[in-house]
Amino acid sequence: RQLFAEYAAELNDPEQRRLYEEEVAALERERGVEVRFVHPTPGFVLRTSQEGTRRCYINVCSNALMGEPRARAERGGQRWELPYSLAPGREELRPAGRRRLLYDVVFHPAALRLAARSARFHRLLCDTALEAVESRCGVRLDRNNATVLRGVSYKGVPQAPVIRSPLPGGAPKPPDDGESPLPPF
Repeated sequence: RQLFAEYAAELNDPEQRRLYEEEVAALERERGVEVRFVHPTPGFVLRTSQEGTRRCYINVCSNALMGEPRARAERGGQRWELPYSLAPGREELRPAGRRRLLYDVVFHPAALRLAARSARFHRLLCDTALEAVESRCGVRLDRNNATVLRGVSYKGVPQAPVIRSPLPGGAPKPPDDGESPLPPF
């Protein structure tokens, strides 16, 4: 029990988390990939149901790594470009023993500021989050009964998804000293 308590304390230590992220970034750089961790800043929570049976929550969050929202004028109005990051859905166990489904959709902080000032933009942000979960995760959500939870900015334990992008030039070649016991690829 003591070892498990030490392990749990280590997982929650911000210094250990920072060290872990640096090590992962260094390993991925060796493979020719740049890694950025997207730490979600809580915004608001949408409650809905998945497939009409399971309750699920969509955390609408922000992070400055996402692209800013842009409007393009069109005949009859504007077309908005809302870049986002979607973490894979996860199940968490509630204290009562019931499971809940959680999805994190991360936008730029400017998108959440616009949503706080405009009810129409807030509805656009909610529709975009619902559509993102449906299209990327292959599920059907109850859009008619989706509601914003008042006084709740985030459900569950925050997890940082990763954005990977290839580095220019690809992965560096390993040194060929002829001492490797492994056959060449």
